[in-house]
Amino acid sequence: MAKVALLVVVCMAAVAVMLTPHADAAISCGQVVASLSPCISYVRQGGAIPAPCCSGIKSLNNQATSTPDRQTACNCIKSAAAAINGINYSLAGSLPSKCGVNLPYKISPSIDCSTVH
Repeated sequence: MAKVALLVVVCMAAVAVMLTPHADAAISCGQVVASLSPCISYVRQGGAIPAPCCSGIKSLNNQATSTPDRQTACNCIKSAAAAINGINYSLAGSLPSKCGVNLPYKISPSIDCSTVH
């Protein structure tokens, strides 16, 4: 089931890349998906946060250094999350801080990624 969910995430990310204008973003949806795929089980079921999940969040945060990068990452996360059934957005929203990353916005399905700076 996890492989199917990952495949869906990758496909949705690819579609998001094709449909979303990305100014001068140096980060791709493929990078975002690869960084965050270890978090899928946690955002669906809770429990202990897998170490590769926090590593991915920290890596993604370090890669998304410009406004276009952060907006691209936001759009990719939003598109990928919409394709995964059973996401607990409260758990997803708390992940960055639990992994020691401070985001200036809250992860949610209603976020307007154009306002992310």
